[in-house]
Amino acid sequence: MKLTELAKELHISPESIKFFIQDFDLDLSDCISTTFEVKKDFEKFARENADFLRDYEKDLDKNKSVDHIAETINQPKEKIEKAIKDSHPNIFENGFFRSSISSYGIDQKLGGNYQFVYDYFGYKTSLQKRDFIGYRDLFFYISTVLEPFLNEKQIKDWGIHKPAGIILYGPPGSGKIFWANKIAEIINYNFKEVKKNYLGTSYVDGNKTDFNDFLVKTMNADKVLLFMDDFDEVMMEKKADNNIESCNLEAQEIILHYISKFEKEDLLMVGSAKSVSEIDKEMMAPGRFDVLVPVFPPNAAERSEIILYMMTKGLEEDSLLYKILKNNKADKIPFWNDIASKMKVFSNTMLIDFTQSLKKRIKNLYQKTKDEKLVIDQKILNSALRDAGSKLTEEYLGQIARFLADVLTNNPEDFQQRIKALKTELETYRIVEEPRREIGFQHNEEDKG
Repeated sequence: MKLTELAKELHISPESIKFFIQDFDLDLSDCISTTFEVKKDFEKFARENADFLRDYEKDLDKNKSVDHIAETINQPKEKIEKAIKDSHPNIFENGFFRSSISSYGIDQKLGGNYQFVYDYFGYKTSLQKRDFIGYRDLFFYISTVLEPFLNEKQIKDWGIHKPAGIILYGPPGSGKIFWANKIAEIINYNFKEVKKNYLGTSYVDGNKTDFNDFLVKTMNADKVLLFMDDFDEVMMEKKADNNIESCNLEAQEIILHYISKFEKEDLLMVGSAKSVSEIDKEMMAPGRFDVLVPVFPPNAAERSEIILYMMTKGLEEDSLLYKILKNNKADKIPFWNDIASKMKVFSNTMLIDFTQSLKKRIKNLYQKTKDEKLVIDQKILNSALRDAGSKLTEEYLGQIARFLADVLTNNPEDFQQRIKALKTELETYRIVEEPRREIGFQHNEEDKG
């Protein structure tokens, strides 16, 4: 059963169910699939608790003051104000909070008893079996963008058309290619990549071909997501000081020529960019690449999950590494929380580097000791952290800062918590101690003056 079908049956909007999943911190894999098929446990919960979900939706849709929320959930106003300030900084001028704030969600975060929700999920889906880790907010944001692909009534009833182009932007290693593939999976399109050699003119089996031929051929195929990496470089704005390659200029012109036909030909083009600030504005005009999706580095909780996933990926329970991890309780997420908290603004790639380095160090230590009960201590963790941190350069931190500026310009309302968390993490690298005055020598020199 699709989420929209369940929502219709229960007289609840699909949007409120999505908010509920995020508010109550439920694993997506326990609730719905990537293609919005509802899981059996969640279907059972929703049917048996339809009245609660309808109350949740009514509350979600209301503008609420602190007094209203306190009356609804019987929690102290001071705690409510702090919880809202931490997660939803925007307040209406008249003192009412945005309607997307749920009184029940706040109550849950303040320790309210909602065990009846979690009783339906008697297990946690194995990390190995999840479609992806974390990123519920980004998944639901993207699903809203893709609604015209999933629901024909968007066009018929509301005149909302499919986007012709989407730009995924974010720092290197944040998972933009992963999300492009996920978009193709959600809308059931075939994923196809624009290789560098497709731009300009080339020869295939002795026959001359160019990007125009490639794009026309792709448009004639059935349901294609066409992915272009380094979109910001290929589609760079034309300026006197920009040295744009002729093949890139040609690609720009060809795409602008055909983009109005993309929807009719069931073609969606997705570009991956480190920043959108240098992309030609003509490319981002309405009806072109006017959907911008920020792809953030993982937050602290997601870093712990990704590390555990990468450490245990493909391991059998009788493998040496799995036994060592289990003996250290490192087969559970809490073990990794401390080291993950030190990986501020780390990309997915850096996390993978950390796990590869740690695996090698554990292997080397085992070969010396032959002890399955060896301890994964702070020393070995910090050594692997140093290895992974080699990519945390000034250039990378500059890219994070530029990304934040892009998000604040293009998606300021959509990812407030992520923006706040990433900004805080980035600022930890900007704290520079003032140099201490040297004792004695400098002081004596001043005395001479």
